[in-house]
Amino acid sequence: MELKAEIDLNRLPKHIAIIMDGNGRWAKKKGNHRIFGHRNGVKAVRETIEASAELGVKFLTLYAFSTENWNRPKMEVDALMELLMNSLVNELETLCKNNIQLKTIGDTASLPADARQRLYDVMSQTKDNTGLNLILALSYSGRCEIANAVKDIAAMAKNGQINPDDIDQCFIQQFLDTRDYPDPELLIRTSGELRISNFLLWQIAYAELYFTDTLWPDFRKNDLYKAIIDFQKRERRFGMTSEQLPQINNA
Repeated sequence: MELKAEIDLNRLPKHIAIIMDGNGRWAKKKGNHRIFGHRNGVKAVRETIEASAELGVKFLTLYAFSTENWNRPKMEVDALMELLMNSLVNELETLCKNNIQLKTIGDTASLPADARQRLYDVMSQTKDNTGLNLILALSYSGRCEIANAVKDIAAMAKNGQINPDDIDQCFIQQFLDTRDYPDPELLIRTSGELRISNFLLWQIAYAELYFTDTLWPDFRKNDLYKAIIDFQKRERRFGMTSEQLPQINNA
């Protein structure tokens, strides 16, 4: 039986988030520069998006570039920005053909002007698509996102626009980059690293974490299927006991 056939389409994670890691190590194993790994990671991105859309996943967030990545060598950063621009142009037809809407989170204002404009152009051209929501995390930091939310809320409280007693988890969520999206149910990280790397720190409070040794350029549809199958085997209790779950589900 093919792995895809083992997936229960009625229990798909609505939102999958992926930390795409291992491009540099993949390139090093092949005796090439890190940029070679980034370029070969594009196929993994394409297959993951296609597989998600085919299955009926509603939201897919890809950690494409963190705020910390700006500290990498300038040559690598420049290559990543060029790769981003080229990918946006090359994949636009595929996004439209598959009814995929492109969105973004993060400090996109810090991107080079040409990359930012191209990103906004593709977002505009796909805004009416109603299938998969593809969310690129660009110049993104979970801590910065939370800090910015706190600043905005503090300013409102200082100006008397809100009462501090009104601030709860739901209120805070309205100030996050992801306010329009459901929290991820499944977080995947490739390359064997076992850390979150400042990604969606608030949103993954109850996400199922899945780590694979596969380096990102080698990640294919079957790797995504394995992660989803593993997800569907888990019992998600949200702080409750196993005995309580049937009562909740049957309510």
